[in-house]
Amino acid sequence: MADLSDEPSTRQPAVFESVTWSAPCQECGAELECHGVQALVAGSLRWDVESACPACGFALAVCAGALPVERREQLLAEHGPAKLSVSDPQAQRVLIMRVLRAEAGLDLPAAKAEVRRVVSGAYSGTFAEMEHLAGRLRACGVGAVAARG
Repeated sequence: MADLSDEPSTRQPAVFESVTWSAPCQECGAELECHGVQALVAGSLRWDVESACPACGFALAVCAGALPVERREQLLAEHGPAKLSVSDPQAQRVLIMRVLRAEAGLDLPAAKAEVRRVVSGAYSGTFAEMEHLAGRLRACGVGAVAARG
């Protein structure tokens, strides 16, 4: 994992997961291979896609887009889900809820439900998503880690 931060106190490793799929070429209709990467770089989640058509040479790169639902499901199927774990979850519930509300745009009732999932160890997603939340929680003083399995 590459460390892309310049500040020693804020260094966070970059996290990457990729998937490949086929799609019809926009120019000629031939099958092209698409490569997508979800990355956590310098504390920000990214979704980048590139593809090239072997038939006509059409190429496309889209950087910093939103992760489509079907590609998120593909990432989870191919790489497996990661879980978010927190130390001393009962004492940190309010801070966990604040981070979830800020990062996921949840209202209070939804955030309370998600906090229960975090505390019970059932909160999961892609590794980059969980590491992103873990980093935000650590920045608030909550011991948090993202792990597979």
